[in-house]
Amino acid sequence: MEEGRELYEVGFKGERRGFFLNPQNVPVSVGDAVIVEADRGVDLGYVLRMGKLVWQRKPEKLGNILRKATPEEVASLAEKAKKEEEAFRACREKIAQHGLKMKLVDVEYQFDGKKITFYFTAERRVDFRDLVRDLAKYFHTRVELRQIGVRDEAKWVGGYGPCGRRLCCAAFLREFESVSSQMAKLQNLCVSPDKISGLCGRLMCCLLFEREFYEEVARKFPKVGSKVSGEDGRVYEVSKVDIFRDRIYLKDEVGMEVQMSSEELSRWRRPLRRLLGRIRRRGDE
Repeated sequence: MEEGRELYEVGFKGERRGFFLNPQNVPVSVGDAVIVEADRGVDLGYVLRMGKLVWQRKPEKLGNILRKATPEEVASLAEKAKKEEEAFRACREKIAQHGLKMKLVDVEYQFDGKKITFYFTAERRVDFRDLVRDLAKYFHTRVELRQIGVRDEAKWVGGYGPCGRRLCCAAFLREFESVSSQMAKLQNLCVSPDKISGLCGRLMCCLLFEREFYEEVARKFPKVGSKVSGEDGRVYEVSKVDIFRDRIYLKDEVGMEVQMSSEELSRWRRPLRRLLGRIRRRGDE
């Protein structure tokens, strides 16, 4: 790959993206509709990003931009959408006829009509060979069935999260990362799946966004449940930590609560080992 050449990221239906070179130096900019080389044909998409920095995505497969799309070609997308709706209904009926346990998510016609792709989700691997043959015979074109995950489905369909904003996966996320419930615990969030799961049913991607911040701040505060000893000689347990207000809540053995800042705590508390050692020495006496 010639990484010194300018690279273009082009978006298609359902947040599908591809990477393309511009060997003919077609004058395009971000937002322009372009005709590109596709799988045994051509497709129409919109330029999302351009420049040498796009190489940082490390694309494995590259196509070429052929030309800018004409206004008539852009207008024809409405007719293409109608065909996709009809294909969706037809495919769903045939899935039922074949008795397959799969959920059809969307349909995408290649712009030149030489290929149609059906996207679906399923709990297990599905043998859809007979269905593909049936669909190819019905539509008289190349047919591809592509299984996607539930997170990909949410990205494809789109929607709004509990925060009131557009789903992160549909708005700006390019790739999915692993999310664990430990990230919610680190942020003192409720670990109930109903509270921290997105529309896809998986843990919300936004739990990743501030993970590094919480990990860094957590080093400055004692852990909830840990023991600290104070100037008064008592042993306290950390019951709650509020990193935003810089407050640490402590409880002694009888339930009396004390709160202070992290700086105050560092001056107030004494090493627990030293205190315990002193208690042991008194007991030996």
